[in-house]
Amino acid sequence: MPVVRGCNLPDDLLYDVDNNLWYRPEGDGTYTVGMTMIATGMAGQLVAFTAKKAGKTIGAGKSVATVESGKWVGPAKILFDAEIVAVNDDLTSNPKLANSEPYGAGWMVKVKPADAAAAAALTSGAEVAGPYEAKMAADNFAGCAA
Repeated sequence: MPVVRGCNLPDDLLYDVDNNLWYRPEGDGTYTVGMTMIATGMAGQLVAFTAKKAGKTIGAGKSVATVESGKWVGPAKILFDAEIVAVNDDLTSNPKLANSEPYGAGWMVKVKPADAAAAAALTSGAEVAGPYEAKMAADNFAGCAA
């Protein structure tokens, strides 16, 4: 598993480095989407998570959810056109799950891409360390060390 500045990036996931999101292919054409450990590290403790409704189609670069911490409020932007097929209600009721389990119980939404080839734009876990090192340097983010 790549570890960049103390931040874990599981190599079985795909990444949208620019938007700090991970995507897990589910084998049925859908993807589970969540915030990376880097995103939660930069945002701090989450206090609110509000996803768009299941069944809604979201355009590339548009928000699937709004995430709020004590120091940041912002959109979770999806990389490609997709329909939201499920929302993590547990995360809505307990936003801190994104901090404690970013790659597990802290997932945000499940989506079905409009184009099955859309995921080709994501970065594989095996190749993500370099792009994330550069992004963290550009963002002046020291890392996830506790």
